[in-house]
Amino acid sequence: MKKSIFALPVAAFAFMAFLAAGSGGASTQSPKAASTQLIRCGGTVTVGLLYPKTGPAASLGKPQFDWAAFYASTKKTKPKMKFRVADTQLGGPQSPAQAVTGAQAIAPSSNVLGVVGPAGSQEVVATAPVFRNAGLTFISGSATRTTLTIGGTPVARGYFYRTVPPDAQQSTDVVNYMVSKLKVARVFVIDEQNAYSAGLADEVGAKLKARDVAVTRESVNNQTQPDYSSLIAKIPSNTSVVYIPWQLPPRAQAFGRQMRQAGKGSIKLFGSDGLFDPLFAGLGSNVYDSFFPIDLKSKVLRAFARRHGGQQELFGAPSYAAAQVLGTALDKACKNGTATRAEVRRLVARTNIKKSLLGIPLSFTRNGDVKRRNFPIYHSVNGKFVRVT
Repeated sequence: MKKSIFALPVAAFAFMAFLAAGSGGASTQSPKAASTQLIRCGGTVTVGLLYPKTGPAASLGKPQFDWAAFYASTKKTKPKMKFRVADTQLGGPQSPAQAVTGAQAIAPSSNVLGVVGPAGSQEVVATAPVFRNAGLTFISGSATRTTLTIGGTPVARGYFYRTVPPDAQQSTDVVNYMVSKLKVARVFVIDEQNAYSAGLADEVGAKLKARDVAVTRESVNNQTQPDYSSLIAKIPSNTSVVYIPWQLPPRAQAFGRQMRQAGKGSIKLFGSDGLFDPLFAGLGSNVYDSFFPIDLKSKVLRAFARRHGGQQELFGAPSYAAAQVLGTALDKACKNGTATRAEVRRLVARTNIKKSLLGIPLSFTRNGDVKRRNFPIYHSVNGKFVRVT
């Protein structure tokens, strides 16, 4: 597909003012009581929104906010949605503790009926006990770590849902593309020492080895801006692809530039969903990325772009889907004028949206995954990501 789908963040529209931190007093109720308390819906209901407003992942948080806000502003049915916002600062020095602080600020507010977010897999793990104990359903538009829902015990079955496929699917699609299209013989895998990155690196590395590809594994601490020179020196010149499943585009940009300075710019770089950003795409034609499924022909996508100066901000599109799931459940729960957190949870579990921005029917497995899923692959062309699968 030749159509460029990459978008730079732009200033938020006037509706942002409506989405400032909502009101609502702290609750001193037990978790069970908070889960079953009847809340009057009225014309507007309050929903939590956790995303990285500031910090190293702010360029990813901006599209998530804009897309969630776009759903709220265009929702035609009542009740309307008002967001109570918390900044998680994903990837910052206090991450994921900052996400826990935000969850603890939102969960006791008795009028909050559900939550969109948080963004990162490590944030989901950290905040799950807070939301579960408060009886709140929370829906992430970007947390992909496989073990959140698959293998062992899900992090919060019946409470946590996500509108993006898990890394078990992402790793399969990435490996298939590397082997069948890029014809890789040697892959250098570098994780950034967090739950999301290490988990995805493990899965891709294992699946590559199963396909008889030589794999070298390293890791790096990206909490601070590192000098990658010693790591780059370890990369053999005959490496086919350096795979970096990272969450922070500025770090990937710095890594790519340092590779070029070291004379290894001809080696292909392959990122994951968090690097679907102009900072990474701008490194050149040797850059690839796996990204969430999106319906590029959607009327909703075109309407969003018109409101945002032609920009699509696609990283945030699954957050629109997360808000839509919650909004659809609220429509049903509030038909009689009141709703409980427990009722909203049950309705989210029964989600059945026939046509979604993801380009697939949207419903969930028992563990909280979308039922139909894949991870398309993108290639950087003239500094913009273009879908190639």
